[in-house]
Amino acid sequence: MAETASGPTPAVPDDSARDRLTVVVAACNEAEALPLLHPRIRAALDSVQGLDGRVLYVDDGSRDATWEVLRRIAAADPRVALLRLSRNFGKEAALTAGLDQVEGGAAMILDADGQDPPELIPQFIARWREGWDDVYGTRIAREGEGWVRRGAAAAFYRLIGRLSHTPVPADTGDYRLLSPRALAALRQLRERHRFMKGLFGWIGFRRIALPYRRGPRLAGRSKFGLWRLWNFALEGITSFSTAPLRVATYVGLFTALGAFAAGVGVVAKTLLWGDRVAGWPTMMVVILFLGGVQLIALGLIGEYLGRLYDEAKQRPLYLVDTWQPATGVSSAQEPADGGAHAHGTSIAGGEAG
Repeated sequence: MAETASGPTPAVPDDSARDRLTVVVAACNEAEALPLLHPRIRAALDSVQGLDGRVLYVDDGSRDATWEVLRRIAAADPRVALLRLSRNFGKEAALTAGLDQVEGGAAMILDADGQDPPELIPQFIARWREGWDDVYGTRIAREGEGWVRRGAAAAFYRLIGRLSHTPVPADTGDYRLLSPRALAALRQLRERHRFMKGLFGWIGFRRIALPYRRGPRLAGRSKFGLWRLWNFALEGITSFSTAPLRVATYVGLFTALGAFAAGVGVVAKTLLWGDRVAGWPTMMVVILFLGGVQLIALGLIGEYLGRLYDEAKQRPLYLVDTWQPATGVSSAQEPADGGAHAHGTSIAGGEAG
């Protein structure tokens, strides 16, 4: 502490010695939950010593008052930055948009519904400071969810764990902390059909689980019904495994072998005993069965072909409508446009501020 004529000069804190963490929250129609969630995030960040904590909210084309609620939160907390997309691009794209805007340090991903407790953020930070690159929350309980949803989620994680060569931990969502180098690696993956849980596993690095109990929603109802969960599961399986195509090949092979064996049996039975060949009902069953197998195989091929079609078009992952940086921290970075790389500087059809 330096001495002056008027007395000792207070020491200036060394911000370079502080760890930087940005909590990324993607929200869509969560106007009721966000005012309840933000004080918990702020309290969790304030409880960690030596941390430069920030919050980035991504409005994924909400149709309710979510954006107005976020603007009020940002006006009251200078550590809050806001990113508004031009329309609803889906949770995976919204998370990508938020992670693209993290200027430096680590990133913590949190759902806007409050089911993943922000109070565990200090524990995630402690694991990161120990040297882990991907600290992911593994659910040991799912409160507020029916048995059908819990059973479907458990079956999906175990199925994709067997089908995919990429490690996808069971009962693990997007609730995690990514170190700076893990975040930089993730930004290099710009595929259009994004299954984030698989992308987190694909980048590798040092990973550790943090078990926790998932609570009920703070407000409102889940946007993911069984139909959307089914499509999400299909997205994950086809994004990180070619096993469905292989299964279709094996089904076709065994069906052909079975049909050949049945044909030999019919011919032998006719030659030996002179029995008549089975009539119209049997023929229709065989035709419908084979037609169904062929359509399933074509559908699987179409799923993969559709992904190649989307990748070939090279459209941006998302478009930014409004970027509002935090007022309490320096933020000179322009929002990325969601294009083929993570460091774009243009803003497509949007406004700044």
